[in-house]
Amino acid sequence: MNELLETERAYVEELLCVLQGYAAEMDNPTMTHLIPSVLLHKKEVLFGNMSEIYHFHKRTFLRELETYTECPELVGCCFLQRMTDLQIYEKYCQNKPRSESLWRQCSDCAFFQECQKKLEHKLGLDSYLLKPVQRITKYQLLLREMLKYSRGCEGEEDLQEALAAILGILKAVNDSMHLIAITGYEGNLSDLGRLLMQGSFSVWTEHKKGHAKVKDLARFKPMQRHLFLHEKALLFCKRREENGEGYEKAPSYSFKHSLSMSAVGITENAKGDNKKFEIWCNSREEVYIVQVEEASQRIVIVRTSEKVYSEFGQKICTF
Repeated sequence: MNELLETERAYVEELLCVLQGYAAEMDNPTMTHLIPSVLLHKKEVLFGNMSEIYHFHKRTFLRELETYTECPELVGCCFLQRMTDLQIYEKYCQNKPRSESLWRQCSDCAFFQECQKKLEHKLGLDSYLLKPVQRITKYQLLLREMLKYSRGCEGEEDLQEALAAILGILKAVNDSMHLIAITGYEGNLSDLGRLLMQGSFSVWTEHKKGHAKVKDLARFKPMQRHLFLHEKALLFCKRREENGEGYEKAPSYSFKHSLSMSAVGITENAKGDNKKFEIWCNSREEVYIVQVEEASQRIVIVRTSEKVYSEFGQKICTF
């Protein structure tokens, strides 16, 4: 508990330093001449919603955590009550690639050098812009550690639920980072419902044309596709690695096609292989054979798809 509180207080102070020592200085008339043109009016791009994160931790979360000093085993309840608020990290992480791209264009400018000098920081601004990402990740490590010493205690169940919820936020953050990297999709991704699963797989395709079956050449050599399973649709994308460093090296995904979840069927064991399953639609006029690395992945994907149908009052066709 001491580590949680000490690191929380230090985190709040670090955010304040950045907001006062860098963000506020961008509005300081005496510093304007040091700001490169590419950085002008780009405060929100560079810092994202760091101010929102700071105020939540300073005014709310830190104060509430401090009330559990005498009963640290019950702190899981505090996390559970604030899970919705902690989702603000998703917005910050979504903006991080834009922030880092902007930083790299002007990292050596006189403005940043002067701000760092005034703050007497050994590390540059980029290290501090990474703090929110590191903090939301740190919580799950701290909760795991607290669980070790709370076995059989009153708050054990809340700690377990809090850990699961934090891991859920981290998954949502990770998923959102992949979603914003999709290019070429003309619709609105938010219309497809929640993103349930995503990952890269080997995919073979098979089509029927009239009464004759036409096998794609690609069927004999699988295509690598990144699949995004939403509540209402399954997206097939091609992963493209980007040049650069850090977040700029993150992959992008070129949209290829999609299938409506209301019109697909699934064959659980394709060709008798427990690592393959078929996704098909239009009375099997379109068939996609998907191969996973582990048989357990196939089961999870199929069961998740079945859950989609049950939630929407539909019945998936499985064989």
